[in-house]
Amino acid sequence: MSATNTTGLILAGGLARRMNQQDKGLVLFKGQPLISYAIAAMSPVVTQTLINANRNHAQYQTFGLPVVADQSNTFDGPLAGILTAIHHAESKVLLVMPCDCPLATSAHLQKLLATQTETQADITVAFDGERMQSVFLALKTSLQADLKAYLDSGERKVETWLLRHYLVKVDFSGQLELFTNINTLAELTELENSIHN
Repeated sequence: MSATNTTGLILAGGLARRMNQQDKGLVLFKGQPLISYAIAAMSPVVTQTLINANRNHAQYQTFGLPVVADQSNTFDGPLAGILTAIHHAESKVLLVMPCDCPLATSAHLQKLLATQTETQADITVAFDGERMQSVFLALKTSLQADLKAYLDSGERKVETWLLRHYLVKVDFSGQLELFTNINTLAELTELENSIHN
């Protein structure tokens, strides 16, 4: 399946409070910045990739991709980054992933996209068998006005917004490694030590 008319978004806009305030996407994992793994997974399945970052723009720009900041400076969470990306997207579909899941692959992301195409859902979201993994999703960029209104109302919770729309959960219960994310330096070391290649 081609990557026609899809914009990719890598979320790197948080404060990473549990990471000693380090910029998570720039933290090294097996010698490479975490975000480089996300770029490698995302780039083959989309026509355009954006990085959502709210600090260290110059460092993120060295990866050769457009870097977009939230439209507010209050670190309002993933939905703020998604809204900004929709504003910049040149496509009908936005594919989203976080910067801190180095085991995610293009095949995982393609599954989200393929399900969105097949079902024409407003949003497809990864499901781990128990709960939604709400920063892995594909959504129609036509949701821009609704998302802006939701954020303008003071709401921030991702799942609450997702459930307002025609939502299809994509089952990744057999591929839970996809969701291995890194929130602390201890988790980073532990994951590095568990991978021996």
